[in-house]
Amino acid sequence: MLKIEHIGIAVKDIAAAGEIYSAILNTGVYKTETVESEHVITAFLQTGPNKIELLQASSNDSAIAKFIDKKGEGIHHIAFDVADIEAEMTRLKSKGFVLLNETPKRGADNKLVCFVHPKSANGVLVELCQEMQKETQEPRDKN
Repeated sequence: MLKIEHIGIAVKDIAAAGEIYSAILNTGVYKTETVESEHVITAFLQTGPNKIELLQASSNDSAIAKFIDKKGEGIHHIAFDVADIEAEMTRLKSKGFVLLNETPKRGADNKLVCFVHPKSANGVLVELCQEMQKETQEPRDKN
């Protein structure tokens, strides 16, 4: 694990939440994106090296909609930047962690992602993120 990549916050209204977090962090949303595969709209804010990802459901049956229905708005996950997502997935599986996907998938903000089940991590949904090279959309070099 290289660093905390971002903290994900589930919200009902991404525009309203963007205003709140823009005021708190004293910076604006720098990127919004729809991730069709996850049925979610994302908005990113950054201050220094720290990023917040706001997540709004784009479908009533999405994981974010279910999360908000069950727990309300709030912290949804913590994401860690990794150099080699496949190696980290293999390492974590060998230690008994349950992964929610067997192979990395395309996520928001030009990342390959994989999630670790909250039951494996004291109730916290953990996301592994590896930056994709913008030119080729392949994983970045591991070195």
